[in-house]
Amino acid sequence: MPADPHDVAYHELGPDLLVRGDGLRVWDEKGREYLDCVSGTFNLILGHNHPAVVAAVKEQSEHLVFASSATEPTNRVMQLLSQLTPPNLTRVNLRSCSGSTANEGAIKIAQLHTGRRDVIVPFRGQVGQSLAATAYNGLARMRAPFPQHHPGALHVPDPYCRRCFYRQSPDSCGFLCVERIDDFLTYAGSGSTACLIVEPISGVGGNIVPPPGYLQRLREFCTERGIVLIFDEMQTAFGRTGHLFAADHFGVQPDIMTVSKGLTGSGLPLAAIITEERFVGMDRSLHGFTYGGHTLSAAAAAATLDIVSRPEFLAGVRAVGAVLLERLLALKDDHPRIFDVRGAGLMLGIEVAEPDGTRSSPLAHALHRALSERSVITRVSEHGQGNVIELRPPLVLTPGDAHLIADRFGEALELLPRTPR
Repeated sequence: MPADPHDVAYHELGPDLLVRGDGLRVWDEKGREYLDCVSGTFNLILGHNHPAVVAAVKEQSEHLVFASSATEPTNRVMQLLSQLTPPNLTRVNLRSCSGSTANEGAIKIAQLHTGRRDVIVPFRGQVGQSLAATAYNGLARMRAPFPQHHPGALHVPDPYCRRCFYRQSPDSCGFLCVERIDDFLTYAGSGSTACLIVEPISGVGGNIVPPPGYLQRLREFCTERGIVLIFDEMQTAFGRTGHLFAADHFGVQPDIMTVSKGLTGSGLPLAAIITEERFVGMDRSLHGFTYGGHTLSAAAAAATLDIVSRPEFLAGVRAVGAVLLERLLALKDDHPRIFDVRGAGLMLGIEVAEPDGTRSSPLAHALHRALSERSVITRVSEHGQGNVIELRPPLVLTPGDAHLIADRFGEALELLPRTPR
């Protein structure tokens, strides 16, 4: 008899076996329906089993499943990415198969072309899960278990205005979280800085949205010092903010952009590094993975890019995102445990805290459980150690379902303590 999966799985398995999905909704083996408000792992931006993506994969599978050389789908994806990303980004490296490897590849490119070493990462930054990327992550908890750290990570305060490292307010701080990076370079770095990698809106770190002007000033800072600015758009790309890229949302052009997660729309693995022309030249042998540029994934990506790049699609994301954000902000008025509601488009975070404003992961988990009991799938920030409920529903969300999600949030919040601040 085959072993029970619960007995052989390396990690503990969840109680529910999911068997079917359609758009926002997914069903378990017992027929229970859930609202998937994290889009799988933030990657199913078109929801479960989008028909156009499924059709593209099926058609491609009848001709060629995999090739290590160029194929029509991979060529099409590279063309689309070069056309759709900011105009300064003209070259596409499609040899990565995950966000972690794409970020490492971008760092390699920056180090190779500058001849420098250090990598600046904001506090709470999530660079990836591979050994080198783990060493760069902005959470010490992610680095702690591993005795050997890849050298050169330089961690600096992030633009978390509600909990400012410098105890300033955004209207008068003069962007100290940018200006003081010089002190870190002078006193904590190696004296050789290659790049700064930043999520325009932090994902795992708590859905932190920078104040207006922050990324523009960061762009100026890097340009003035010859530091390569890398935008990690794993979670923010392909319409998540209501614009095709967060770079468009904030009006800032990075030197290099990395993308993965939503690139294929419905869960097949693929990642890309898009660079300025001046960064061409890293030998193929220095960064390439067997399943990078996978043919079936590329077919899915081409179909996805065709959908999400339509102006009416992006306008729809902005509209339904505004509906959901407005409803969640209204809940804040009646529930004192909500410390903040923030986000852009359909990348939202609900931060909960104790009455004095102290971060409370147990409170976030209580809300997470209450939502799960109401068949709403969410995640808690910082890989379950934070105090922010991460909300990333598929971009095909309807206004009716946005109201349904908000209604269930309201029901779940009723179970939390109502001690006034």
